Amino acid sequence: MAVHMPLARLLLVHRLLRTSTSGQLRLRSSDVLRECRRGARTLSTFPVRRSESQGDGSDPSPLGGLRRLLPQDALFPEVSQLRDPEEDASVAGSDAHGEDAHVATREEGDRPPEASAPAALPGESSLAFGELLVAEHHKKRRVEFRKMFELRAGARLQSNWGAVAHDDVAGRPAGCFLKSSRGVRFLVRRASLEDYALYMKRGPAITYPKDASTMLMMMDVTEGDRVLESGSGSGAMSLFLSRAVGFKGSVLSVEVREDHHRRAVLNYKRWRQSWSLRRGEEWPDNVQFHIHDLSEASALLANQGFHAVALDLIHPQLVLPTVVPHLYPGAVCAVYLANITQVIDLLEGLRCLRLPLLCERIMEVQLRDWVVAAALQKDGSHCVRKAPVLDRREEASADGEETSTEGHPAFGSIPYIARPHPEQMSHTAFLVKLRKYVQ
Repeated sequence: MAVHMPLARLLLVHRLLRTSTSGQLRLRSSDVLRECRRGARTLSTFPVRRSESQGDGSDPSPLGGLRRLLPQDALFPEVSQLRDPEEDASVAGSDAHGEDAHVATREEGDRPPEASAPAALPGESSLAFGELLVAEHHKKRRVEFRKMFELRAGARLQSNWGAVAHDDVAGRPAGCFLKSSRGVRFLVRRASLEDYALYMKRGPAITYPKDASTMLMMMDVTEGDRVLESGSGSGAMSLFLSRAVGFKGSVLSVEVREDHHRRAVLNYKRWRQSWSLRRGEEWPDNVQFHIHDLSEASALLANQGFHAVALDLIHPQLVLPTVVPHLYPGAVCAVYLANITQVIDLLEGLRCLRLPLLCERIMEVQLRDWVVAAALQKDGSHCVRKAPVLDRREEASADGEETSTEGHPAFGSIPYIARPHPEQMSHTAFLVKLRKYVQ
């Protein structure tokens, strides 16, 4: 019976093809190919061929299912013992049937059901209404869709790849896959602070997470510190500082524009609300937002000392005379500047004002993502890693002689390449590290 059903399906596809050629029924070729693949997969004893570029994310490895490019004898013993012998035999069987440059992977949505659901970990919580989530869809090792949204009852997540009802998301564990109305799989997870800073509503440009983390290291901010921030902006840096100082510390954030101040406060409150739903505990309420010009805020800073200062201003040299007296000796002032002209103006201002500040570092943080993919030869076929060949120097290594790296799996013929991701983030800012010294 298991054999007759696929045959009947193939006969049905054949009839549909004949009907479509006569003009009575129009059937897309992609649908026909999909039906043929399903029938062939059920009939055959060896898996279906699939190109590496058609991976659906079932294999977390960047190489997908291209395991036959890495022969067993070309792997380190620590990696070789992790392989599944049955899967290796399946790949070898596909090669015996003449499958070249392709490998076996399951079609999307055809994964076998799990025997039993894993037990919940202590403290694990399901997704609840009011949380901030991120939905993303990957295709060919690229992010085709990513969106942050608040989980609300009765709402729907809309995209060009279909819609997902929020009610279907609530109650599920974080990091789950859901299918849209068009059958596209979305990964739904909780939004991290980095996600929130990048996708929250903003007025002015934000301090990007890569720069914010570097500024935190520059200032050496730790729990219990008191930090001064000038230029609240959209509130991104305020949140990173809030997490760094914790419940024992405090952040004083000053903004001269009322609209920027309002946006920073709203973003700060929205993140704290989502955090309380996620963890069941409050995010530290340790940021005080003020609308004020820091160059004229001597009364606001009176009788206060700060372990660090973060400045995101067009002309930071104008506020330094007010800030430096309230900075502890040896503490750092990290300045975020958009262009090199502002850096020059800052250094000239330091020279003219004769402030007790040392310019220790001026840097730009580059972010480079990498893509690891199967290497192709000129004829279009995939490269295959060759087994290591011991030369005379390697054979003599047992006698204590110097060994050679030629033919070694890590240095020989490698069937995959690593290259920078084509979509790189452009320049964001220059970071200037100033340290207060004692006269």
